[in-house]
Amino acid sequence: MSNLLFLAHRLPYPPNKGDKVRSYHLLKALARDHRVFLGTFVDDRADAAYVGNLAPLCAGLHVEPLRPAAAKVRSLTGLLTGEALTLPYYRDGNLARWVRRTVAEQGIDTAVAFSSPMAQYVEGLPGVRLFVDLVDVDSAKWQEYSRSHHWPSSWIYAREGRRLLAAERAIAARAERSFLVTPAEVALFSRLAPECAGRVDAIGNGVDSEYFAPQTERLSPYAAGETPVVFTGAMDYWPNVDAVTWFADAVLPALRARRPDVRFYIVGMRPAPAVEALASDAIVVTGGVPDVRPYVQHAAIAVAPLRVARGIQNKVLEAMAMGKAVVTSRACAGAIEGATDDVVTGVGSAGAFVDAIDALLADPARAQAQGAAGRRFIAARHSWDRQLEPLLRRIAQPAAFAASPFARGHEALAP
Repeated sequence: MSNLLFLAHRLPYPPNKGDKVRSYHLLKALARDHRVFLGTFVDDRADAAYVGNLAPLCAGLHVEPLRPAAAKVRSLTGLLTGEALTLPYYRDGNLARWVRRTVAEQGIDTAVAFSSPMAQYVEGLPGVRLFVDLVDVDSAKWQEYSRSHHWPSSWIYAREGRRLLAAERAIAARAERSFLVTPAEVALFSRLAPECAGRVDAIGNGVDSEYFAPQTERLSPYAAGETPVVFTGAMDYWPNVDAVTWFADAVLPALRARRPDVRFYIVGMRPAPAVEALASDAIVVTGGVPDVRPYVQHAAIAVAPLRVARGIQNKVLEAMAMGKAVVTSRACAGAIEGATDDVVTGVGSAGAFVDAIDALLADPARAQAQGAAGRRFIAARHSWDRQLEPLLRRIAQPAAFAASPFARGHEALAP
Protein backbone atom coordinates (compact mmCIF):
# COMPACT_ATOMS: atom_id res chain seq x y z
CA MET A 1 0.00 0.00 0.00
CA SER A 2 1.69 3.19 -1.22
CA ASN A 3 1.46 6.73 0.12
CA LEU A 4 -0.53 9.16 -2.03
CA LEU A 5 -1.28 12.88 -1.86
CA PHE A 6 -4.87 13.98 -2.54
CA LEU A 7 -5.64 17.68 -2.89
CA ALA A 8 -9.19 19.01 -3.06
CA HIS A 9 -10.36 22.62 -3.21
CA ARG A 10 -13.24 21.91 -0.81
CA LEU A 11 -13.62 19.47 2.08
CA PRO A 12 -14.99 16.28 0.48
CA TYR A 13 -17.67 15.91 3.14
CA PRO A 14 -20.58 15.94 3.52
CA PRO A 15 -21.24 14.88 -0.08
CA ASN A 16 -24.16 17.30 -0.49
CA LYS A 17 -23.23 19.16 -3.67
CA GLY A 18 -21.87 18.16 -7.02
CA ASP A 19 -18.11 18.59 -6.61
CA LYS A 20 -18.13 17.22 -3.05
CA VAL A 21 -20.02 14.11 -4.14
CA ARG A 22 -17.37 13.39 -6.75
CA SER A 23 -14.36 14.21 -4.56
CA TYR A 24 -15.72 12.17 -1.64
CA HIS A 25 -16.20 9.04 -3.72
CA LEU A 26 -12.80 9.54 -5.32
CA LEU A 27 -11.23 9.79 -1.87
CA LYS A 28 -13.01 6.61 -0.75
CA ALA A 29 -11.80 4.73 -3.82
CA LEU A 30 -8.20 5.91 -3.41
CA ALA A 31 -8.20 4.98 0.28
CA ARG A 32 -8.91 1.33 -0.54
CA ASP A 33 -5.47 0.85 -2.11
CA HIS A 34 -3.35 3.71 -0.74
CA ARG A 35 -2.45 5.56 2.43
CA VAL A 36 -4.00 8.89 1.52
CA PHE A 37 -2.72 12.23 2.77
CA LEU A 38 -5.48 14.78 2.19
CA GLY A 39 -4.92 18.53 1.89
CA THR A 40 -8.05 20.63 1.50
CA PHE A 41 -9.98 23.76 2.41
CA VAL A 42 -13.12 24.41 4.44
CA ASP A 43 -15.04 27.28 2.87
CA ASP A 44 -18.25 26.78 4.85
CA ARG A 45 -18.09 26.98 8.64
CA ALA A 46 -20.80 24.34 8.93
CA ASP A 47 -18.53 21.83 7.19
CA ALA A 48 -15.85 22.16 9.88
CA ALA A 49 -17.92 19.84 12.08
CA TYR A 50 -17.43 17.04 9.55
CA VAL A 51 -13.63 17.01 9.36
CA GLY A 52 -13.53 14.03 11.71
CA ASN A 53 -15.69 12.01 9.34
CA LEU A 54 -12.77 11.88 6.89
CA ALA A 55 -10.16 10.74 9.43
CA PRO A 56 -10.84 6.99 8.89
CA LEU A 57 -10.08 7.42 5.19
CA CYS A 58 -6.83 9.35 5.64
CA ALA A 59 -3.35 8.55 6.88
CA GLY A 60 -2.83 12.29 7.21
CA LEU A 61 -5.16 15.26 6.99
CA HIS A 62 -4.54 18.99 6.70
CA VAL A 63 -7.51 21.35 6.52
CA GLU A 64 -7.15 25.08 5.97
CA PRO A 65 -10.01 27.53 6.54
CA LEU A 66 -10.87 29.49 3.42
CA ARG A 67 -12.82 32.69 3.98
CA PRO A 68 -14.55 33.53 0.69
CA ALA A 69 -14.46 37.30 1.23
CA ALA A 70 -10.72 37.32 1.92
CA ALA A 71 -10.09 34.84 -0.90
CA LYS A 72 -11.89 37.12 -3.36
CA VAL A 73 -9.65 40.00 -2.36
CA ARG A 74 -6.58 37.77 -2.69
CA SER A 75 -7.73 36.60 -6.12
CA LEU A 76 -7.49 40.19 -7.40
CA THR A 77 -3.71 39.87 -7.33
CA GLY A 78 -4.18 37.88 -10.50
CA LEU A 79 -4.98 41.16 -12.27
CA LEU A 80 -1.43 42.29 -11.44
CA THR A 81 0.35 39.02 -12.16
CA GLY A 82 -1.62 38.22 -15.32
CA GLU A 83 -2.79 34.83 -14.06
CA ALA A 84 -6.29 33.45 -13.69
CA LEU A 85 -8.06 34.78 -10.59
CA THR A 86 -8.94 31.21 -9.60
CA LEU A 87 -5.32 30.40 -8.76
CA PRO A 88 -4.61 32.99 -6.02
CA TYR A 89 -8.12 32.41 -4.68
CA TYR A 90 -7.00 28.91 -3.65
CA ARG A 91 -3.36 29.78 -2.86
CA ASP A 92 -2.31 29.28 0.76
CA GLY A 93 1.16 29.26 2.26
CA ASN A 94 0.25 26.92 5.13
CA LEU A 95 -1.12 24.30 2.79
CA ALA A 96 1.87 24.66 0.45
CA ARG A 97 4.28 24.07 3.33
CA TRP A 98 2.28 21.06 4.53
CA VAL A 99 2.37 19.56 1.04
CA ARG A 100 6.14 19.96 0.70
CA ARG A 101 6.79 18.60 4.20
CA THR A 102 4.43 15.65 3.79
CA VAL A 103 5.83 14.68 0.39
CA ALA A 104 9.36 14.72 1.82
CA GLU A 105 8.59 12.94 5.09
CA GLN A 106 6.28 10.29 3.65
CA GLY A 107 8.21 9.60 0.46
CA ILE A 108 5.17 10.40 -1.67
CA ASP A 109 5.67 10.04 -5.41
CA THR A 110 2.05 10.32 -6.62
CA ALA A 111 -0.48 13.13 -6.25
CA VAL A 112 -4.10 13.45 -7.34
CA ALA A 113 -5.37 17.02 -7.66
CA PHE A 114 -9.11 17.49 -7.66
CA SER A 115 -9.82 20.61 -9.76
CA SER A 116 -7.30 22.74 -11.61
CA PRO A 117 -6.24 25.21 -8.86
CA MET A 118 -5.05 22.42 -6.57
CA ALA A 119 -2.41 21.32 -9.09
CA GLN A 120 -0.38 24.44 -8.26
CA TYR A 121 0.67 22.77 -5.00
CA VAL A 122 2.55 20.06 -6.92
CA GLU A 123 4.60 22.51 -9.00
CA GLY A 124 8.22 22.51 -7.88
CA LEU A 125 7.95 18.83 -6.86
CA PRO A 126 9.44 17.22 -9.99
CA GLY A 127 9.65 13.71 -8.56
CA VAL A 128 5.88 13.56 -7.94
CA ARG A 129 3.58 12.05 -10.54
CA LEU A 130 0.49 14.20 -11.03
CA PHE A 131 -2.99 13.05 -11.95
CA VAL A 132 -5.56 15.81 -12.17
CA ASP A 133 -9.34 15.57 -12.20
CA LEU A 134 -10.31 18.79 -13.97
CA VAL A 135 -13.96 17.61 -13.79
CA ASP A 136 -15.12 20.21 -16.34
CA VAL A 137 -13.41 22.59 -18.73
CA ASP A 138 -13.91 25.45 -16.29
CA SER A 139 -12.39 27.98 -18.66
CA ALA A 140 -15.24 27.33 -21.09
CA LYS A 141 -17.73 27.85 -18.26
CA TRP A 142 -16.32 31.32 -17.60
CA GLN A 143 -16.58 32.13 -21.29
CA GLU A 144 -20.25 31.10 -21.15
CA TYR A 145 -20.74 33.31 -18.12
CA SER A 146 -19.27 36.26 -20.01
CA ARG A 147 -21.94 35.93 -22.70
CA SER A 148 -24.71 35.88 -20.09
CA HIS A 149 -23.68 38.96 -18.08
CA HIS A 150 -23.26 42.67 -18.64
CA TRP A 151 -20.04 44.69 -18.38
CA PRO A 152 -17.93 44.77 -16.23
CA SER A 153 -18.74 41.21 -15.18
CA SER A 154 -18.64 40.10 -18.81
CA TRP A 155 -15.07 41.43 -19.17
CA ILE A 156 -13.88 39.77 -15.96
CA TYR A 157 -15.46 36.44 -16.90
CA ALA A 158 -14.03 36.53 -20.44
CA ARG A 159 -10.58 37.30 -19.05
CA GLU A 160 -10.89 34.46 -16.55
CA GLY A 161 -11.85 32.11 -19.35
CA ARG A 162 -8.72 32.99 -21.34
CA ARG A 163 -6.28 32.95 -18.43
CA LEU A 164 -7.71 29.82 -16.85
CA LEU A 165 -7.45 27.96 -20.16
CA ALA A 166 -3.73 28.80 -20.23
CA ALA A 167 -3.42 27.38 -16.70
CA GLU A 168 -5.47 24.27 -17.57
CA ARG A 169 -3.21 23.61 -20.55
CA ALA A 170 -0.07 23.95 -18.43
CA ILE A 171 -1.51 21.70 -15.73
CA ALA A 172 -2.60 19.01 -18.18
CA ALA A 173 0.79 19.18 -19.93
CA ARG A 174 2.52 18.64 -16.58
CA ALA A 175 0.18 15.83 -15.53
CA GLU A 176 0.73 12.21 -16.39
CA ARG A 177 -3.01 11.93 -17.01
CA SER A 178 -5.94 14.32 -16.80
CA PHE A 179 -9.61 13.52 -16.45
CA LEU A 180 -12.88 15.21 -17.40
CA VAL A 181 -16.43 14.22 -16.72
CA THR A 182 -17.68 13.36 -20.23
CA PRO A 183 -16.27 12.39 -23.63
CA ALA A 184 -17.65 15.70 -24.94
CA GLU A 185 -15.56 17.62 -22.39
CA VAL A 186 -12.52 15.54 -23.37
CA ALA A 187 -13.10 16.37 -27.04
CA LEU A 188 -13.51 20.07 -26.24
CA PHE A 189 -10.34 20.22 -24.17
CA SER A 190 -8.38 18.26 -26.76
CA ARG A 191 -9.31 20.92 -29.31
CA LEU A 192 -8.36 23.74 -26.95
CA ALA A 193 -5.16 22.01 -25.78
CA PRO A 194 -3.97 19.89 -28.73
CA GLU A 195 -0.61 19.25 -27.07
CA CYS A 196 -2.51 17.20 -24.42
CA ALA A 197 -4.64 15.17 -26.83
CA GLY A 198 -4.38 11.47 -26.09
CA ARG A 199 -3.57 12.00 -22.41
CA VAL A 200 -7.04 13.05 -21.28
CA ASP A 201 -9.70 10.51 -20.29
CA ALA A 202 -13.38 10.70 -19.35
CA ILE A 203 -14.54 9.72 -15.88
CA GLY A 204 -18.28 10.07 -15.48
CA ASN A 205 -20.09 10.79 -12.26
CA GLY A 206 -21.52 7.86 -10.36
CA VAL A 207 -24.43 7.40 -8.01
CA ASP A 208 -24.82 5.41 -4.83
CA SER A 209 -27.95 3.67 -6.05
CA GLU A 210 -28.55 2.07 -2.65
CA TYR A 211 -28.63 5.43 -0.90
CA PHE A 212 -30.65 7.03 -3.69
CA ALA A 213 -33.38 4.42 -3.78
CA PRO A 214 -37.13 4.87 -3.34
CA GLN A 215 -38.48 3.52 -0.04
CA THR A 216 -42.13 2.91 0.76
CA GLU A 217 -41.75 4.14 4.34
CA ARG A 218 -40.34 7.53 3.31
CA LEU A 219 -42.96 10.19 4.04
CA SER A 220 -43.97 12.82 1.53
CA PRO A 221 -43.14 16.47 2.33
CA TYR A 222 -45.84 17.71 -0.04
CA ALA A 223 -49.38 18.85 0.63
CA ALA A 224 -52.32 16.78 -0.55
CA GLY A 225 -53.84 17.92 -3.81
CA GLU A 226 -50.75 19.57 -5.31
CA THR A 227 -48.65 18.26 -8.17
CA PRO A 228 -45.04 18.91 -7.15
CA VAL A 229 -42.32 19.49 -9.74
CA VAL A 230 -38.89 19.57 -8.06
CA PHE A 231 -35.46 21.02 -8.71
CA THR A 232 -32.57 20.20 -6.36
CA GLY A 233 -29.15 21.79 -6.07
CA ALA A 234 -26.94 24.31 -4.29
CA MET A 235 -28.93 27.48 -4.76
CA ASP A 236 -26.05 29.94 -4.51
CA TYR A 237 -24.49 28.43 -7.65
CA TRP A 238 -25.14 30.74 -10.58
CA PRO A 239 -26.13 28.11 -13.20
CA ASN A 240 -28.72 26.75 -10.74
CA VAL A 241 -29.99 30.26 -10.00
CA ASP A 242 -30.27 30.93 -13.72
CA ALA A 243 -32.06 27.61 -14.26
CA VAL A 244 -34.80 28.12 -11.68
CA THR A 245 -35.40 31.79 -12.49
CA TRP A 246 -35.70 30.95 -16.17
CA PHE A 247 -38.04 28.05 -15.43
CA ALA A 248 -40.19 30.23 -13.16
CA ASP A 249 -40.48 32.93 -15.82
CA ALA A 250 -40.54 31.00 -19.08
CA VAL A 251 -42.05 27.60 -18.28
CA LEU A 252 -44.11 27.60 -15.10
CA PRO A 253 -46.85 30.11 -16.11
CA ALA A 254 -47.70 28.17 -19.27
CA LEU A 255 -47.54 24.87 -17.40
CA ARG A 256 -49.88 26.12 -14.68
CA ALA A 257 -52.27 27.44 -17.31
CA ARG A 258 -52.74 23.81 -18.29
CA ARG A 259 -52.36 22.35 -14.79
CA PRO A 260 -53.18 24.84 -12.00
CA ASP A 261 -52.31 22.26 -9.33
CA VAL A 262 -48.61 22.23 -10.30
CA ARG A 263 -46.29 23.71 -7.70
CA PHE A 264 -42.57 24.21 -8.31
CA TYR A 265 -40.29 23.23 -5.43
CA ILE A 266 -36.74 24.60 -5.34
CA VAL A 267 -34.84 22.45 -2.85
CA GLY A 268 -31.28 23.35 -1.89
CA MET A 269 -29.06 25.16 0.55
CA ARG A 270 -28.13 28.83 0.54
CA PRO A 271 -30.71 30.20 -1.90
CA ALA A 272 -29.52 33.42 -3.50
CA PRO A 273 -31.72 36.54 -3.14
CA ALA A 274 -32.94 36.07 -6.71
CA VAL A 275 -34.13 32.58 -5.77
CA GLU A 276 -35.76 33.64 -2.51
CA ALA A 277 -37.65 36.32 -4.45
CA LEU A 278 -39.36 33.59 -6.49
CA ALA A 279 -41.34 32.28 -3.51
CA SER A 280 -45.08 32.50 -4.11
CA ASP A 281 -48.23 30.40 -4.08
CA ALA A 282 -46.85 28.61 -7.14
CA ILE A 283 -43.22 28.29 -6.01
CA VAL A 284 -41.77 26.96 -2.75
CA VAL A 285 -38.16 27.74 -1.87
CA THR A 286 -37.19 25.33 0.90
CA GLY A 287 -33.60 26.32 1.56
CA GLY A 288 -31.42 23.57 2.95
CA VAL A 289 -33.19 20.38 4.01
CA PRO A 290 -31.88 17.42 6.06
CA ASP A 291 -32.54 15.00 3.22
CA VAL A 292 -33.47 15.74 -0.40
CA ARG A 293 -34.63 12.19 -1.09
CA PRO A 294 -38.24 12.60 0.13
CA TYR A 295 -38.61 15.63 -2.13
CA VAL A 296 -37.36 13.72 -5.14
CA GLN A 297 -39.17 10.47 -4.44
CA HIS A 298 -42.60 12.04 -3.94
CA ALA A 299 -42.37 14.64 -6.70
CA ALA A 300 -44.46 14.08 -9.80
CA ILE A 301 -41.53 15.11 -12.02
CA ALA A 302 -37.93 16.17 -11.44
CA VAL A 303 -36.62 18.97 -13.65
CA ALA A 304 -33.13 20.28 -14.42
CA PRO A 305 -33.57 23.21 -16.83
CA LEU A 306 -29.92 24.25 -16.82
CA ARG A 307 -28.91 26.58 -19.62
CA VAL A 308 -25.29 26.97 -18.51
CA ALA A 309 -24.06 23.55 -17.49
CA ARG A 310 -20.91 21.56 -18.09
CA GLY A 311 -20.69 17.81 -17.82
CA ILE A 312 -22.97 15.39 -16.05
CA GLN A 313 -25.38 16.77 -13.47
CA ASN A 314 -25.54 14.77 -10.25
CA LYS A 315 -29.07 16.02 -9.64
CA VAL A 316 -30.19 14.29 -12.84
CA LEU A 317 -28.42 11.01 -12.06
CA GLU A 318 -29.75 10.96 -8.50
CA ALA A 319 -33.33 11.58 -9.60
CA MET A 320 -33.00 8.79 -12.15
CA ALA A 321 -31.59 6.48 -9.46
CA MET A 322 -34.68 7.20 -7.37
CA GLY A 323 -36.91 6.03 -10.19
CA LYS A 324 -38.17 9.50 -11.03
CA ALA A 325 -39.04 10.75 -14.50
CA VAL A 326 -36.69 13.63 -15.35
CA VAL A 327 -37.12 16.47 -17.83
CA THR A 328 -33.90 18.38 -18.44
CA SER A 329 -32.15 20.52 -21.02
CA ARG A 330 -30.92 18.76 -24.11
CA ALA A 331 -27.29 19.47 -23.15
CA CYS A 332 -27.69 17.82 -19.74
CA ALA A 333 -29.38 14.76 -21.22
CA GLY A 334 -26.77 14.49 -23.95
CA ALA A 335 -23.96 14.46 -21.39
CA ILE A 336 -25.20 11.12 -20.04
CA GLU A 337 -23.53 8.70 -22.43
CA GLY A 338 -25.90 6.07 -23.76
CA ALA A 339 -29.04 7.65 -22.27
CA THR A 340 -32.06 7.50 -24.55
CA ASP A 341 -35.46 9.19 -24.45
CA ASP A 342 -36.94 6.29 -22.54
CA VAL A 343 -34.69 6.97 -19.51
CA VAL A 344 -34.46 10.79 -19.49
CA THR A 345 -36.23 13.50 -21.47
CA GLY A 346 -34.02 16.22 -22.96
CA VAL A 347 -35.65 19.29 -24.51
CA GLY A 348 -34.44 22.52 -26.04
CA SER A 349 -36.97 25.29 -25.42
CA ALA A 350 -39.45 26.61 -22.89
CA GLY A 351 -42.38 25.34 -24.94
CA ALA A 352 -40.81 21.91 -25.18
CA PHE A 353 -40.38 21.84 -21.39
CA VAL A 354 -44.07 22.62 -20.96
CA ASP A 355 -45.13 19.95 -23.45
CA ALA A 356 -42.81 17.27 -22.05
CA ILE A 357 -43.83 17.82 -18.41
CA ASP A 358 -47.51 18.02 -19.33
CA ALA A 359 -47.30 14.79 -21.33
CA LEU A 360 -45.70 12.90 -18.45
CA LEU A 361 -48.23 14.25 -15.96
CA ALA A 362 -51.04 13.20 -18.30
CA ASP A 363 -49.70 9.65 -18.49
CA PRO A 364 -48.55 8.47 -15.04
CA ALA A 365 -47.84 4.97 -16.37
CA ARG A 366 -45.39 6.42 -18.89
CA ALA A 367 -43.74 8.54 -16.21
CA GLN A 368 -43.42 5.50 -13.97
CA ALA A 369 -41.94 3.44 -16.79
CA GLN A 370 -39.38 6.15 -17.57
CA GLY A 371 -38.43 6.34 -13.91
CA ALA A 372 -37.98 2.57 -13.67
CA ALA A 373 -35.90 2.52 -16.85
CA GLY A 374 -33.78 5.37 -15.53
CA ARG A 375 -33.07 3.51 -12.29
CA ARG A 376 -32.04 0.37 -14.20
CA PHE A 377 -29.77 2.49 -16.40
CA ILE A 378 -28.05 4.07 -13.39
CA ALA A 379 -27.58 0.74 -11.61
CA ALA A 380 -26.04 -0.82 -14.71
CA ARG A 381 -23.79 2.03 -15.86
CA HIS A 382 -23.19 4.60 -13.16
CA SER A 383 -21.79 2.95 -10.06
CA TRP A 384 -18.83 4.88 -8.65
CA ASP A 385 -16.59 1.80 -8.91
CA ARG A 386 -17.25 1.57 -12.62
CA GLN A 387 -16.78 5.27 -13.26
CA LEU A 388 -13.54 5.67 -11.28
CA GLU A 389 -11.84 2.53 -12.59
CA PRO A 390 -9.89 4.32 -15.39
CA LEU A 391 -8.23 6.69 -12.90
CA LEU A 392 -7.40 3.93 -10.41
CA ARG A 393 -5.96 1.81 -13.21
CA ARG A 394 -3.76 4.65 -14.47
CA ILE A 395 -2.38 5.32 -10.99
CA ALA A 396 -1.51 1.63 -10.57
CA GLN A 397 0.57 1.63 -13.76
CA PRO A 398 4.29 2.56 -13.71
CA ALA A 399 5.18 6.15 -14.53
CA ALA A 400 5.27 6.64 -18.27
CA PHE A 401 5.37 10.37 -18.94
CA ALA A 402 7.68 13.35 -18.73
CA ALA A 403 6.28 16.89 -18.70
CA SER A 404 5.92 18.45 -22.14
CA PRO A 405 7.84 21.54 -23.28
CA PHE A 406 4.57 23.48 -22.94
CA ALA A 407 4.45 22.68 -19.22
CA ARG A 408 8.15 23.41 -18.67
CA GLY A 409 7.91 26.71 -20.51
CA HIS A 410 4.85 27.96 -18.68
CA GLU A 411 5.25 30.23 -15.69
CA ALA A 412 5.36 28.43 -12.35
CA LEU A 413 2.10 28.15 -10.51
CA ALA A 414 3.54 27.21 -7.15
CA PRO A 415 2.46 29.21 -4.09
